[in-house]
Amino acid sequence: MSGRPIGEQEHAPLACLHYDSRAPEVARMVAGMIHQHLPDVDVEHVGSTAVPGCAGKGVIDLLIPYREGELEPLRDTLQELGFQRQSTRNPFPEDRPMRVGSMRYDGDTFGLHVHVVPADSREPGELRAFRDQLRADPKMMEAYVRRKRDIIEGGTTDGIDYSIAKGSFILEALAKRSSADG
Repeated sequence: MSGRPIGEQEHAPLACLHYDSRAPEVARMVAGMIHQHLPDVDVEHVGSTAVPGCAGKGVIDLLIPYREGELEPLRDTLQELGFQRQSTRNPFPEDRPMRVGSMRYDGDTFGLHVHVVPADSREPGELRAFRDQLRADPKMMEAYVRRKRDIIEGGTTDGIDYSIAKGSFILEALAKRSSADG
């Protein structure tokens, strides 16, 4: 045991799990750990686990938008806490890293993905917008869960392939939002 609060990423078969109401608390705890080292960075809970009632992989996604000069301290802090670099094919580049890990809470292990994204890019706004759309529109959330289940039931077993397959749904939702706003 390394003594770090974040454990190794656990690899489990791809599944669309029921929403776990403990996920927001785990997200707050991890954000608090990061804030102990870097109190001025924003850490936001995004993804399916940030949407009450939304089924998904059960991995807690956190977004950290970074400004100039913050990337290296962020990567170092995440490593000190125990987060690891991705070990899958096609990892995110190091100027937009994703770190992975896990945390035990209430007798269960929660997977963690921390997306460290340039604050001046479109991605932070898109991640927030999609989360907020799912929160505001139960029919969209149900359709998104159905799409995820269809992907898995269709035989997809690789996490990267799964993310690519559900990406078209996310892009369509964001496009609808843009046309409604525009």
